[in-house]
Amino acid sequence: MPGSTDSVRTSPRLRLGFGLRGPRTPRQVLPLEQVDALALPLGDDGVVAGVDVQERPAVLGLHRPVPYDVVLVGGLWTAQVLALRAAGTGARVAVETGRPQVWTGLARAAGGDQQCMTLHEVGRVPPLGATAVSPVVVIRDCGMKPPRGRVSSGPWQSVLTLLPYLSPAAPRLLRGASLAGIQQVSPEEARQVGRILSLTQQETEALSTLADGVTLWCAGRDRQFVLTRPTDAELGLLGAARRLD
Repeated sequence: MPGSTDSVRTSPRLRLGFGLRGPRTPRQVLPLEQVDALALPLGDDGVVAGVDVQERPAVLGLHRPVPYDVVLVGGLWTAQVLALRAAGTGARVAVETGRPQVWTGLARAAGGDQQCMTLHEVGRVPPLGATAVSPVVVIRDCGMKPPRGRVSSGPWQSVLTLLPYLSPAAPRLLRGASLAGIQQVSPEEARQVGRILSLTQQETEALSTLADGVTLWCAGRDRQFVLTRPTDAELGLLGAARRLD
């Protein structure tokens, strides 16, 4: 997989792109012979988007006490995997879409008897009342030129806008995003993205050769190439990774 992963810089309170730092407590000492008994996952809070080039989990910190906007220039498959995984973290997922037929099966599978994923017509997303104990992720699947939404990001409510390709709206959305994900695009689009996001030449050239399921996630000066591998359940529901719908 092309690209490189820079170390993720942190601020005292929030990391720029890849998840909130978990609580820090005094160190606890565990005898070596008891290590195998540990079964709890350790890591930062967020949605696991896949693995980085070192095969380490790559976590997107979508649940934040501040407004958080994400733009994904990529395929429906990746957006749906992220929606499903966000629901798996306990978030409520609201999908604003003009093509409900491609989301209906996922919404049913995600919630079962509970409506943790709801579908809304474009421009018809109601206030969702996000809180720390009930965070919300809004997925905007509104085509190449998404209209300005009635519901914006806010505390504990992030908004992910899906763009299948670059459009006249893309530069504004990318510049205003807290986190941007770019999947395979044409060489011309890659150069445009490179200028907007201040990518290196190597990162820019890699964008036109990315395999299905690979995304370059950018937050400020932080970059991660991430491979999203579907679980067995995701594979059965959504099929194999693909860039084109």
